Amino acid sequence: MQVTETLSEGLKRAFTVVVPSTELESKETARLKEVGGSASLPGFRPGKVPLSIVRQRFGDSVKREVFEQAVSDGVRDLLQERGLRPAQQPKVDLVSGGDGKGDLEFKVEMEVLPEIAEPDLSDLSLVRLKATPDAETVDKALNDIAKRQREFTEIEEVRPAENGDVVVVDFVGKRDGVPFDGGTAQDVNVEIGGEGFIPGFAEQIEGIKPGEERQISVTFPEDYSAEELAGKVATFDITAKGLKRPVEVAVDDDLAKKIGFENLDKIREVITKQVVDEYDQLSRLRIKRDLLDELAKKTDFPAPESMVEAEFEQIWARVEADRKAGELDDEDKGKDEETLKADYRKIAERRVKLGLLLAEIGRTKGITVTQDEMARAIRSEAMRYRGQEQAAFDFFMKNPQAAESLRGPIFENKVVDYLIELAKVEDKEVTPEELADMPPANV
Repeated sequence: MQVTETLSEGLKRAFTVVVPSTELESKETARLKEVGGSASLPGFRPGKVPLSIVRQRFGDSVKREVFEQAVSDGVRDLLQERGLRPAQQPKVDLVSGGDGKGDLEFKVEMEVLPEIAEPDLSDLSLVRLKATPDAETVDKALNDIAKRQREFTEIEEVRPAENGDVVVVDFVGKRDGVPFDGGTAQDVNVEIGGEGFIPGFAEQIEGIKPGEERQISVTFPEDYSAEELAGKVATFDITAKGLKRPVEVAVDDDLAKKIGFENLDKIREVITKQVVDEYDQLSRLRIKRDLLDELAKKTDFPAPESMVEAEFEQIWARVEADRKAGELDDEDKGKDEETLKADYRKIAERRVKLGLLLAEIGRTKGITVTQDEMARAIRSEAMRYRGQEQAAFDFFMKNPQAAESLRGPIFENKVVDYLIELAKVEDKEVTPEELADMPPANV
């Protein structure tokens, strides 16, 4: 095999590879003998088929097999001999020899991973935000539980709906006088003064009486999930059918027993643990964000363009989907497409560089993902598919490539944990609101 380098520019490399026809013919003959040794053809004993007959019968398929294997082996040997680490799958283009005549010549183009010097992490300093659940937070969660356990009694008296009442209504939503999809419903409970409906809906039916009809006008929020309704004005034809009064549920041991706990203290304990877990997750997200910001300052190496482009395409697909759904981030609204693409391309480049840096740190420090960790990740992922857990688990077990997609996040988190342990970390107590005030994400 003869290899000639034709391009070495930045991270881009290109080579021409020539495999002599004599080498191909030798491999083809050796393969035909292997096939002949196991072939069973009428009139011949197994293993005794003449080579000329084997060539006549299997020559074309063996030629293709040898050709494909020669290209695969050529690329593999090229990478090994020159110590190249391609950023993505090398691009291979056939020049000549595909017809089985003469030398096989093909071109190999790729981008290689950059050389990444181990960064100086001795000055790595981070602040870990901590928050403690207060009694008010736990009480609010208890009151929400009690509210969900409420029952309702019919109000026999025909009177206007008051704050706190639940009105049973039918309604038809219209835009420009035409009913819209999803805007019609029957026997809907609307709590006056409650939450969960379009702003202004419940407020405008306060005072309505059973049997009364009323038309109201509301404006859908700008971030409404249905893009065709977001920010739009609509009318609703309302028919009140009845009134109900919620029966408040006391926050006591009886409530605890009703939902399967021993007593109220046990519920408080569980709620407190849930809130602590939530705060811990937020704390980790914050310190991981800060860590990545610090590491980004140490990424003084070029990013392979092909990796940046692939990452950008994934990001941009999500941006386009969000834009169609009317869920574009506030800071992106009003930007033209060119500006948006430039912003997200920078984010893509940052992500690629950080991914390469974390991978290199993990490689040099011997950080790996164990089989037990992969098994737990597969089980956890399968549990997301309720009612189909076993089918999902079997899918991952039968499709190693799909299972491998779970390895990356585990590896990254292990490297992040290693770096946090390495850093000088200062714990800082903050309010839950301050902890939840997450800055915009770059990664």
